[in-house]
Amino acid sequence: MLRYLPRFIPQSVALWLFGQRNPKRVYRRIDRAVLAVLGMVLCATPWLAAAQNTAKDTAVTAQVSAQLMAHAPDGVEAGKTIWVGLQLIHQPEWHTYWKNSGDSGQPTQLNWTLPTGVTAGEIAWPIPKKIPIAHLANYGFEGTVLLPVPLTIGKDFKPGLLASALEVKLNATWLVCKKECIPEEGSFFLQVPLKGSTALNAASFDAAFKAQPKTIAPIAGGVVPPSRVRIEGAHIQVEAQNLPVELRGKTLEFFPETPEVIETGATFTQEWRGAVWRATVPLSSQRSNSPRVMPLVLVGDFNGQRTGFRVEAAVQGNWPQAAPVAAVPAGLDAALKANAASQLVPVAPPLSLWLALVGAFIGGLILNLMPCVFPILAIKVMGFAQNTHQPQSHRASALAYSAGVVLSFLLLGALLLGLRSAGEQLGWGFQLQSPAVVASLAVLFTLIGLNLIGLFDLGNLLPSAVASAQAKNPVVNAFLSGVLAVAIASPCTAPFMGASMGLAIGLPAAQALLIFAVLGAGMALPYLLAGWLPFVARALPRPGAWMETFKHLMAFPMFATVVWLLWVLGQQSGIDGAAALLTLLVVVAMLVWALRLTGPSRRWMAGGSTVLLLSLVWAIGPAIVQPLAAPAQAAANDRWQTWEPGRVDQLLAQGKPVFVDFTAAWCVTCQVNKKTVLGQLDVLADLDAKKVTLLRADWTRRDPAITAALAQLGRNGVPVYVLYQPGVAPVLLSELLTQGEVRAAIAKL
Repeated sequence: MLRYLPRFIPQSVALWLFGQRNPKRVYRRIDRAVLAVLGMVLCATPWLAAAQNTAKDTAVTAQVSAQLMAHAPDGVEAGKTIWVGLQLIHQPEWHTYWKNSGDSGQPTQLNWTLPTGVTAGEIAWPIPKKIPIAHLANYGFEGTVLLPVPLTIGKDFKPGLLASALEVKLNATWLVCKKECIPEEGSFFLQVPLKGSTALNAASFDAAFKAQPKTIAPIAGGVVPPSRVRIEGAHIQVEAQNLPVELRGKTLEFFPETPEVIETGATFTQEWRGAVWRATVPLSSQRSNSPRVMPLVLVGDFNGQRTGFRVEAAVQGNWPQAAPVAAVPAGLDAALKANAASQLVPVAPPLSLWLALVGAFIGGLILNLMPCVFPILAIKVMGFAQNTHQPQSHRASALAYSAGVVLSFLLLGALLLGLRSAGEQLGWGFQLQSPAVVASLAVLFTLIGLNLIGLFDLGNLLPSAVASAQAKNPVVNAFLSGVLAVAIASPCTAPFMGASMGLAIGLPAAQALLIFAVLGAGMALPYLLAGWLPFVARALPRPGAWMETFKHLMAFPMFATVVWLLWVLGQQSGIDGAAALLTLLVVVAMLVWALRLTGPSRRWMAGGSTVLLLSLVWAIGPAIVQPLAAPAQAAANDRWQTWEPGRVDQLLAQGKPVFVDFTAAWCVTCQVNKKTVLGQLDVLADLDAKKVTLLRADWTRRDPAITAALAQLGRNGVPVYVLYQPGVAPVLLSELLTQGEVRAAIAKL
């Protein structure tokens, strides 16, 4: 490569950039830099190849979050059966339907596109819930439900020579209802690895399998006692036999699989006669089906759990004349389809991949100016000051720091995508939604601060071999500082970055990880340039005694970060959790101090401090990770009310404009915006003058409803500020608010 570089980089430019007089030496160094960057790309390649699920496995609407999942613990081989399924997470009060939807509704439909040799079975329906609506009733699902489907891998399934995965495509339609009903649909794509285990969603599938009704077992001799349905005028008499002894005497729920036979919302009588369960159920006046065999699901309390049992009952007698089937008018059918198209919210806004990459790169650059990154800036400034006149070390550290940043963004992005594919409703900055992670970072920054202020030196604490290796490898330190920078900076959403992060969740994994990598490259670029441009190093002051004072000074941003983390933990675990962590930090500092001692006092003090620390971790550690009870709904006269799903729609229906602040305690930018803009009297006066309702969506702790709401807006992190008014598209404000921007948006109401 060395001989081709002069064609692309003139000697004058190379000499100016690198401050060398020997052109060959200059190009040799450029060559090494290019190879290092290529090495970083190659290191990132396994992450791109390892991502198996794509963001096409998810569709989000205002009512439902739908995700296609796979369960193949033994891999994909001919003659085996694997499982796939559509998981539906409903917003509160919304529901979808069972195979028999009841008096109204429509079952979820799954249409598969599979390779030759792979066939899909029927949905293994879990037991439903009866949902009363006035004098009617439906059968369906609320909350979270997984609809599993078996895929049979036939002997004629022959993947290509280079194929590494089974491609599963699904087009699903469902009807979601509360008081109103909305037809929705989604197209999904999933890749199931041919080799190895795909068991990431094992818990969800196990729960779905347990929720399926059990088949009544035969009695001795292999005979299943007959169950029957006898027609008696406007009623049917149902008899079910051989049900488990544990159900006898208990009231059972009754779900016929055949639709449009019984009066779903009507009450029915039931009784036990020995081992036989009997029920008298009214027939529907609009009955349209006349089955000769009725599959029935009976649900009761079985060993403390709601459990279903399936029987097939032979029908005795003649059915009354059925009501004529009412067809859906063509106009109504077209209206329903148009309603579905208007209600379905895309996973991401119509932003091209190239624009998203540009936005991610610019956002990464701006991320260096966000408040979250100030502690890391202190570490990097100190590193530049120490290596002022060591250009080779300076460049190596810059490359290592950049590699740490880029690879950490890739790892964090892969983890986020992987957890979302497993059903977790997570967004950007999700790690700081965990009190354990917040507490760990507080301990880490306390140790960094104590080290900077001179209370301890790693060489005095680590084994000699490790300490010497640490001292001889400042590149490793630079790499780890890049990792730490990402851990702290990731909760921030910089300008230009929000839309890119929102789009990343809606892209195939390889493209999504490319956005994360470009974001990391943007954040690392200033340090990379500072390390490779000699005039930057020459502008720094010469080494001297001032560096020790500067090192001590840099400890205080670390301690300030610990204060912020303690405040975040207080929002998550309460005052008891914050006090417990502060106590542990005091003991950690005492242990560090004890390790500096010499002679017997070191042994006794360090040993006692260690025992005390372990005892406190066992005694008060649980208080740190104990989640705080959810905050109560704000009073009606409070200026800021608590955001809830559907609350914005209710207010807009009343003709009221709404301002929503999507925020989190761990988002420093959010807190800055609150103090400098949203809390200012002029801004609040404008909001009051326009009678704007203020809602605050607090994402400090994990909240799938807020995650889904952010996804609807094409965002995946905070801060996000949205101004709604009836009949107008929502207005998204910038992440770094100014009073002028907010007041201008309010003035347009």
